[in-house]
Formats: sequence, C-alpha cells, structure tokens
Amino acid sequence: MRKWIPAVLVAASFGLSAAAWSRLPERVPIHWNFRGEVDRWGGRLEGAFLLPIIALALWLVLPRLPLIDPRRASFDKFRDSYELIIAATIGFLFAVHCAVIATALGHPVPMGRLVPVGVGLLFITIGNVLPRTRPNWWMGVRTPWTLSNDRVWQRTHRVSGWLMVAAGIVILLSAFLPASWGFAVLLVAALGSALGSVVYSYLAWKQETSR
Repeated sequence: MRKWIPAVLVAASFGLSAAAWSRLPERVPIHWNFRGEVDRWGGRLEGAFLLPIIALALWLVLPRLPLIDPRRASFDKFRDSYELIIAATIGFLFAVHCAVIATALGHPVPMGRLVPVGVGLLFITIGNVLPRTRPNWWMGVRTPWTLSNDRVWQRTHRVSGWLMVAAGIVILLSAFLPASWGFAVLLVAALGSALGSVVYSYLAWKQETSR
C-alpha cells in the first residue's frame, strides 16, 4: 500500500496546479531567502508545475534504482523502509508545493517556519529507518569504508540514524527561532549529522580492520 502513496501525492500535485491555474498570477514565488522572504519569482508555468515535475521524476526513478545496483538483493531486506523514504521525500515536496500555490493565491504562508518543520520531520523519518538499510550503492552513508565492510555499514547506519533524528529535532525546534537564526541552525544540524556519519564510518572501519 505504501508504494502507492507517492503516486497519489504526485497526482494531487498536478491536480492542485490544474485547479489553481486560472487564478494564478503571471508571477509566482519560486524561492525564499533565509529570512523567509521571496527572493525569486517565476512564470505561472514554472510556479505551477516545477515541483510536481520534480516529484514525478523522483517517483519514476527512485523505485527503479535497485534494478541497476550490483547489490540489488540487499533492497529486498529493507524494501519497506526504502519505500517509506521515497514517500516521505515526495510528501515533503507536496507540502512545499501546496505552500507555493497558496502564497501565489495571496494566502500568508510562513515559509520561514514551514520549511524547518518539513525538513525536521523528513530527517526524523529517514533517521528512524536508516539503521534498517543494507549495503547498496544508492542510499545511505556510502563511503569507501561502509561499502568495503558490511559490519562497518551496519554500525555506521545505526549511529547515522541517531544523528539524523537528533538533527531533525533541532531543525524542527529552529522553526520557533527568528528566521535568520533558523536557517543557520538548519544548515549546521544537517552538515553536522552528515559529517559525523562520515567520520564515524572511518573510525568504525579502523576499529573493525584492526581486530
């Protein structure tokens, strides 16, 4: 059932754009700065269909990546988690798309608050299922050390999951800070969890190979 959620969200994105098309202005907000202010505008076509097209591309490509993975058998061991990550990612894009359309129609949407909440929830969701992943070439912490040792992969993704959940909680709470501070916290938390995962993968590899 979960694998159909992205399809429903993609269809809903296109449906929302089609329903709002006649009421959209010629200039639609496309990008917001770190203060939550619109800093780039696009045409009606771009504003209405850019994110739905990106979501459609992800829905078409991501489920098929395991087919060309040399270790594609690994995906059978965490397919539910992989499908959840796809659904969560496309769900995040759908939420942002709804906010874009609402803003274009004149509704006040606090993007400086909405984006940290969405990113935080996405990090928490991915972090919770990351330890279930198995070695592959497309998803997870793919360093020379995790890809060369299955035990290092397992240890790294357990720690990386904790780091992503912690980063997600911090990013989520940053929505209550001033917009400029919230962006800085989001950036530091995201980079910190990524860097921490890479460093730990090396340390775990050193420990495992020294035994």
